[in-house]
Amino acid sequence: MADVAARAGVSSQTVSRVSTGADTVRPETRSRVLAAMEELGYTPNSAARALRYGSFGTIGMIAHRLARTGESRTVEAVVEAARNEGYTVSIVDVYSPSSDDVTAAAARLSHQAIDGLVIIRAETATPATLALPARLPVVVSDSRFVGHHPAVGADQIGGTRRAVEHLLGLGHRTVHHLAGPAGSGPAEQRAEAWRTALEAAGRPVPPFIRGDWSASSGYAQGQQIARGPSVTAVFCANDEMAAGLCRALHEAGVRIPEDVSVVGFDGIPLAEFLWPPLTTVAQDFQGIGRRLVELLLEQIREGVELTDVHILVPTELIVRASTGRPSAARLAG
Repeated sequence: MADVAARAGVSSQTVSRVSTGADTVRPETRSRVLAAMEELGYTPNSAARALRYGSFGTIGMIAHRLARTGESRTVEAVVEAARNEGYTVSIVDVYSPSSDDVTAAAARLSHQAIDGLVIIRAETATPATLALPARLPVVVSDSRFVGHHPAVGADQIGGTRRAVEHLLGLGHRTVHHLAGPAGSGPAEQRAEAWRTALEAAGRPVPPFIRGDWSASSGYAQGQQIARGPSVTAVFCANDEMAAGLCRALHEAGVRIPEDVSVVGFDGIPLAEFLWPPLTTVAQDFQGIGRRLVELLLEQIREGVELTDVHILVPTELIVRASTGRPSAARLAG
């Protein structure tokens, strides 16, 4: 640090402030210090920093299949919220959300000097099978861990119920469901909420069909749905499958929403620009990421236990042109 300070013509305290990301350093000074660090090959010692400040300034995060919308947008939100608090994020994308893989990822991250851990999706892991490092602050985006770790998640049940009630309110006799893959926690929550909403309304519950979250699976299943003359409304477990379904219906000459109404889930930006614009249940990914970081930092900074905390972040039904009243011909079919 002294060598960097001498090369940059600043004090060691200024080098320290730059290395910790403090925003009290003038941009030109910061650039000079960073150039000296690179020239001399200087890397801040995280262990020494932790001894001095009581913190590594780093959060670990375990995610599964970052290409998926929910995971990628939640990860992005966590990174942004952590950055705003002066923390960096170290991410491990596990191959599967099994107990062994998540446990191994947690151990690997704990060896990289982190202050706490965010688990985006545990899926098949359970509180009984997931072994995490002792005394490591943890927060999970999975309601099954309530009572073991603080949890934050979207109101899947409420959002699904509003989507089904919206379609029934338009005059549809029932609502078909294009579900996500088996073993996915969000997919199972949405499927169960769809079933419960239909039963509460006294409507028949048709067999659901499964996709794999991808638009291609929605397209493939949509080709089957297009052949069903009695189908007037479909609630899709995510927007990508809804997009694939819409294309399949269009190619089969099935009009949206005159013949079939379609609702998605997630509220991705692209949904507004599909044709017709997609009615969807929007998740507040920024809110989820922010609350995950807030709960984790509360544990880190104050040493409190928050095992029973479960925060449900509201969802919003955004009604667009892909839903409408069913035609008399389809109802008769």
